[in-house]
Amino acid sequence: MISITEKMIKLVNKLHRNHVLSKEEFIDLMDHMDQDTLDFIRSLARNISQRYFGNKVYVRGLIEFTNYCSNDCYYCGIRKGNKEIIRYHLTKEEIMECCHRGYQLGFRTFVLQGGEDPSYTDEDLVSIIHSMKEAYSDCAITLSIGERTYDSYQRLKESGVDRFLLRHETANSVHYKKLHPRNLSLENRKRCLYDLKELGFQVGTGFMVGSPYQTTECLAEDLLFIHDLKPHMVGIGPFIPHHKTPFKDQKPGSYEQTLLLISILRIMLPNGLLPATTSLGTLVDGGREQGILSGANVVMPNLSPFNARKSYQLYDNKLHTGAEHAEGANGLRANMKAIGYDLSYERGDFKPMI
Repeated sequence: MISITEKMIKLVNKLHRNHVLSKEEFIDLMDHMDQDTLDFIRSLARNISQRYFGNKVYVRGLIEFTNYCSNDCYYCGIRKGNKEIIRYHLTKEEIMECCHRGYQLGFRTFVLQGGEDPSYTDEDLVSIIHSMKEAYSDCAITLSIGERTYDSYQRLKESGVDRFLLRHETANSVHYKKLHPRNLSLENRKRCLYDLKELGFQVGTGFMVGSPYQTTECLAEDLLFIHDLKPHMVGIGPFIPHHKTPFKDQKPGSYEQTLLLISILRIMLPNGLLPATTSLGTLVDGGREQGILSGANVVMPNLSPFNARKSYQLYDNKLHTGAEHAEGANGLRANMKAIGYDLSYERGDFKPMI
């Protein structure tokens, strides 16, 4: 009689051949994962990543330029309803100073991330992007600023934005409603992602692992949505509660399940850009390095001003070892060297499979 491990490895090999499974097969794989199969799928994913990227881990410079947000998502520490947080906006001059410092450190990709802050109009953002492109023409610019109209995205693309990150968080509409207030919808989130692809951005999406009310079926739907969308980047990390949200008493997501899903995504998207997130390192010491060993190939050290970093708290107990900051590059480089990888500061654009 075939063992569970043998059955799961057959599913992993089918995923490797086809880059997708049926919903029922994804559920079966996740529900019956044992340690032997986890070791096998992580090794396969790591080999695929090395085949496409060698031992490179791409480095992006993260600039958290505003923690104001007009939304009240139930899981997020910078939600509108959090009255405890010290709010801030960075001026264009402050953003440019972050870029200057990052460029001197070798960064060639800047990621502007913030809440959905209406105080930055399209005109403001276009002005910031133009200044960044004029000063650092050899750098890629990524935005992560949430849901906008097609026309807004088009203006941003025309201003020189290369990439856009917008995590869908969950592809199950019932689950989506349990994580977000009524004014937000999965339908509109998906519309934004398809608009971004149509406009020619390199598009990133992603989801939380272990968010409240999440089931294995939800995760399988996430994977199928990603297969349909065919994004260039996918960022996932474990859910970690924040004390000023309705989910403050919920348990964090699973570290092992996050590693499994990174490996699944690497097999699905062999040439995709997959970050090992700070949340993974927050949950478990060395977690970010284990994410790389599971198939991830991107890290995003923080270039934000020091006085802003503690105020951009999406979840509690955010990692602060120093290696997650841009100025701690030597520590991050040493951590990657210890597992056989090198940091690469090049743009690291998505490259289609030949």
